[in-house]
Amino acid sequence: MAPDRRGTLNLAAAMLAAGLLLGSAAQAQTDSSLPPVQKSGAVEYLSGGIGLDESTAIKSASRHWPLSLVFSVQAAGKAEFASDVKLEIRDAKGAAVLETTASGPFLLAKLAPGSYSLRATLAGKTLERKVQVKAGSSARVELVWPAGTNQGKS
Repeated sequence: MAPDRRGTLNLAAAMLAAGLLLGSAAQAQTDSSLPPVQKSGAVEYLSGGIGLDESTAIKSASRHWPLSLVFSVQAAGKAEFASDVKLEIRDAKGAAVLETTASGPFLLAKLAPGSYSLRATLAGKTLERKVQVKAGSSARVELVWPAGTNQGKS
């Protein structure tokens, strides 16, 4: 009875090790699909999500970033991803901490805990939001422009 039990434990340990290795390989593959991290002042951020591999990688990584933004336009009962969004993030004192143009429908930013105001402009239409970034968690904000917002014109 003891040899069978030991064999079962060894098999379980081998399966667990294989699972961890596969998980690490999948994570490495996901990381390589991420767009490059950029820096604006003290804030690191990445933007993108055009294409399935990149959007999947960003969605997966978003839980590790303090702020996750998603940009879309309402269209025929569903939202279609938007890009070329001009974004401005200001801290509680009104100082700009990040100003950029998102290259895809997702933007992840490493912000210090605190209160921020967001101004996102697409085709001349601006949406404003307030967001609270808390230590150890990820804030997610979806910005959805009304149907008919003309992408490609600023």
